[in-house]
Amino acid sequence: MNANWDKVFQIINKPERRIIGLMSGTSLDGLDIALCAVKGKGSDTSVRILEFKTVPYTDGFKKDIKSIFSKRDADLQMISLMNAQIGLVHGGMILEAIASWGLKPDDVDVIASHGQTIFHAPQSLHGLEGYPNATLQIGDGDHIAVKTGIVTIADFRQKHLAAGGEGAPLAVYGDYLLFSKPGEDRIMLNIGGIANFTYLPGNGDASKVFSTDLGPGNTIMDQYVQKNYPGLYFDKDGSISASGTSNGLLLDALMKEDFLDAGFPKTTGPELFNLSYLEKAQKQSATTDLSTADVMATLCNFTARVIVRAVERCFGVDNTFSMYMSGGGMHNPELVRRLNEALPGVAFYTTASLGIDPDAKEAVLFAVLANETLVGDVVNFGDRQGVPAVCMGKICLPY
Repeated sequence: MNANWDKVFQIINKPERRIIGLMSGTSLDGLDIALCAVKGKGSDTSVRILEFKTVPYTDGFKKDIKSIFSKRDADLQMISLMNAQIGLVHGGMILEAIASWGLKPDDVDVIASHGQTIFHAPQSLHGLEGYPNATLQIGDGDHIAVKTGIVTIADFRQKHLAAGGEGAPLAVYGDYLLFSKPGEDRIMLNIGGIANFTYLPGNGDASKVFSTDLGPGNTIMDQYVQKNYPGLYFDKDGSISASGTSNGLLLDALMKEDFLDAGFPKTTGPELFNLSYLEKAQKQSATTDLSTADVMATLCNFTARVIVRAVERCFGVDNTFSMYMSGGGMHNPELVRRLNEALPGVAFYTTASLGIDPDAKEAVLFAVLANETLVGDVVNFGDRQGVPAVCMGKICLPY
């Protein structure tokens, strides 16, 4: 037998697998690296986070990614170069993390790499008749596998697309396996660059599980801070937003977007929600002279309003349930305050209450997806749009 596949079969037959989950989001702040011990499969999956760290990106590396990020006219040569470069850089970061934990590459069974999204193009955004949903994550898995010597599972989103999904959000698969609880209706809210949630019914019925993007999370706020506050990458502790006053005219203009009124499930990205979107809304509402603090307060309120309206549309105004937050937005007290005020019947927690560091959650979910690729059975979410019954990820062998 080929030595690579012999190694894979040995990993499959282990009672517990050590899997490193990776996540690099649209904020481009760094690489989340979560070393997980994963047992079981499907609804019997259990995960322990053994180690976790976020390795920040250098300014030069961020600049290179931003040069091709969310641009229709991105340079093809740079895309090709960065596909390899991101894989090599991530591989180096993984090796450094492993060493810092006092481990060796042989102590890790599998790497689960999300890659770096550079363009998301569902049909609802590209609007081109005859063309399918599409998304592109770069950071080649073979480069990671060869660099580290560790079996790597990567490029998870393409199977989702091929089976009729939009390539996002994938959190529904891991959320269902890890966080469903009999007798408790839960919403797993992730506020990253884009806000999304997964609904987990207390009766455990997979056909009722529901996941969707909602609209902007941190993406416009982060872009605005980076443009107007040199040296800052985001609104730390929501201090800028809290110092301003939300403007009703601008908020109304921001809310006038077909995507926000479209049915669920749906996906989006910074291809739609960006500084150009804000500038257009300011012109339409004659609010171009607002102070930067007032713009930030309005953008924060915009994100909160998008989340609240989606929750009310899906579950009604008076529903009570538990909401577990993750993603960078949970660290913004001003945003969380607005959510609490608008949803008084909701009990807010973070996934720390469920034993998973909320900053590590997305990286952990990709470790779970990799485990399902190796040993899992397909979970049937019913014949519904957006949640095809598939196992995802391409296996990249180290030699």
